[in-house]
Amino acid sequence: MLDGFDFREAEGIDAKLVADLGRCDWVKDAKNVLFVGPIGTGKTHLAIEAARKRHHVAFWRAADLVRTLVEARDQRELSRPQGRLLRVEVLILDELGFVPFDRTGGELLFNVIADRYERKSVMLTSNLSFSEWPKVFDGDEKLTTALLDRLADGATVITPKGAGEGARQGKSFRIRRRGQTSSAQNDAKGQGPPALPAGRDDQDSASRLEVQPGVDQFQAGGWISFGAAEARRLRTRQGTH
Repeated sequence: MLDGFDFREAEGIDAKLVADLGRCDWVKDAKNVLFVGPIGTGKTHLAIEAARKRHHVAFWRAADLVRTLVEARDQRELSRPQGRLLRVEVLILDELGFVPFDRTGGELLFNVIADRYERKSVMLTSNLSFSEWPKVFDGDEKLTTALLDRLADGATVITPKGAGEGARQGKSFRIRRRGQTSSAQNDAKGQGPPALPAGRDDQDSASRLEVQPGVDQFQAGGWISFGAAEARRLRTRQGTH
């Protein structure tokens, strides 16, 4: 929830602007929202919260989506995931920039973005500035420019700087949140704060984020649902009840 997000630890993020995004008027207008900034500033958390009021939202780590599209193309089933993606109201693409794509993968992702242009919304998080994006798309500046032209047209761009005290201490948003949650739990039990396990990776994937009640999420690249019917469909697909 946004109530638990410390905006003092995220310079460059306007709390009022994020609250306004939470009303999802931008979705009605088929506009996009881009979170572009350093690792560990809470971009993924804010992206999920900003889309919470919509009933049909797809969440994908960018690399997972590209891999899925490539596999579908190789099996001559590309139209199936493309059709499903086009039906959702909001497509959240997380962590663009961590894994570069070859030309085929970049073109497939471009097609997804182009299909949604002025029709459905995209919300994207990236740790790279726009000028660095060509290296994600195999150095193809023309493709990157065309993709950015569609993504950024009329979009809201939020650029967290990560200059809060927690960031200066080298603590990402996820580390700080885990610490706050653990402290609250231990205070209730009368215990001191626990030490982080040795070798704990600061870069948790989105699938390890705390998922709020009412949200269903595939473990690795998949669908977040805010509607009961969609939640039942997801549980059936995952073999749960």
